[in-house]
Amino acid sequence: MSYNTVLENQQRQPLDHLDSVWLFGYGSLIYKTDFPFLQKKPALIYGWQRRFWQGSHDHRGTPEHPGRVATLIEAANQRCVGMAYEVTPDVFAHLDHREKNGYLRFFTEFAWLDGSGTVEGLVYVAGPDNEAYLGQASELEIAEHIARSVGPSGPNSEYLLKLATALRQLNTTDEHVFAIEKALLALHR
Repeated sequence: MSYNTVLENQQRQPLDHLDSVWLFGYGSLIYKTDFPFLQKKPALIYGWQRRFWQGSHDHRGTPEHPGRVATLIEAANQRCVGMAYEVTPDVFAHLDHREKNGYLRFFTEFAWLDGSGTVEGLVYVAGPDNEAYLGQASELEIAEHIARSVGPSGPNSEYLLKLATALRQLNTTDEHVFAIEKALLALHR
């Protein structure tokens, strides 16, 4: 079931009083920048790891057959590499709609990948308490699920493969993403 979080995000965190906000992207926000930004920088956040445990009923799947997309789960001594964008608050009208299926935004600290410092910014996370959450599964089960899922934004496999490519371009390793990618490619042999 789709879980629309647009109003909840806007009510929880009005941003009108800010000139700009940093946003951390760890999934499709790394490679699909369909929004204006002032600047972008590779970044990472500590205490989190990327997992394909969130259902996509509106982009990479349908309400009847949701796809699987990335979310973050808390994990001590872990880090997640992604891309940070400095944006103006008006961009969140689009981003809140794009990330509406169970994702809530909150402020957290992230560090620049080049080691030049940290910044407070927003990240969207779809936690286990949202209706679209699919939960843990093996990398093979996730790959099989992704292989058969298609939605209005295209095949679920495209999301995974573009994310894996983007992570390599950031010179980072994500064992979870790369294991799913390997399993998915093996299914297509």
